[in-house]
Amino acid sequence: MHPYINNLSVDCVIFGFDNNTLNVLLTKRQLDDPETGEVIFTDYTVQGHHVLKGERINDAALRVLKDKTGLDNIYLEQFYTFGDTNRLHKERDQLWLKGKFPMMSDHVISVGYCSLVNSAKVQPDLQHQDTSWFPVDNLPLLGFDHETMIMMALEFLRDKIRKEPIGFELLPEKFTLTLLQNLYETVLGIKLDRRNFRKKVAQMKYIISLDEKQKGVAHKPAQVFIFSKDVYERTKKEKLDFSI
Repeated sequence: MHPYINNLSVDCVIFGFDNNTLNVLLTKRQLDDPETGEVIFTDYTVQGHHVLKGERINDAALRVLKDKTGLDNIYLEQFYTFGDTNRLHKERDQLWLKGKFPMMSDHVISVGYCSLVNSAKVQPDLQHQDTSWFPVDNLPLLGFDHETMIMMALEFLRDKIRKEPIGFELLPEKFTLTLLQNLYETVLGIKLDRRNFRKKVAQMKYIISLDEKQKGVAHKPAQVFIFSKDVYERTKKEKLDFSI
């Protein structure tokens, strides 16, 4: 008897940002021949797990995030439920299920979550040491329907980041306006006018300048800013449009 539900899982598309690159956290999946030890195939998957019996869906997603990142209190939101009957029917996936999880249902419904983390704070997953970051525009071979899942999560992120200040979840606590602009350009896949961008940011009371500048940089140090969630909550009724 297994403690999880055979046909219900959660999958977390975990995004991180590195200066000019939007990355997604993936884990290597490898199937070896049990007799010869030869590698049958390798590919990658997003971070997921079956829901435990008696476990709430959101709690399952939080458990996966904690296991994979070592972090608590990070941005997490459902974006889609994947229930196509053929989502596990690729040859690699069938070999994987028969070789590793023969007890699993052939039709697994997965609740997709989008998560945003400061990748510098992510702690190594000791149980899955083949977990690493990949640029969303240069993905490796993916298992199941996870390419579709990542692309849908990216569209969800692009829509959200225009309406809400969730992009700060991807940044360090202190950041420069150049880094903030790089983030928006990278996520949205567009080029932004520097002057207009800074004029827009200047209207946002929740982006607060500190009395300090960058440290340890070769170029002229830039002004450092922070995002105040408290100020945002108090001032968002002014309906400042965050679509840069």
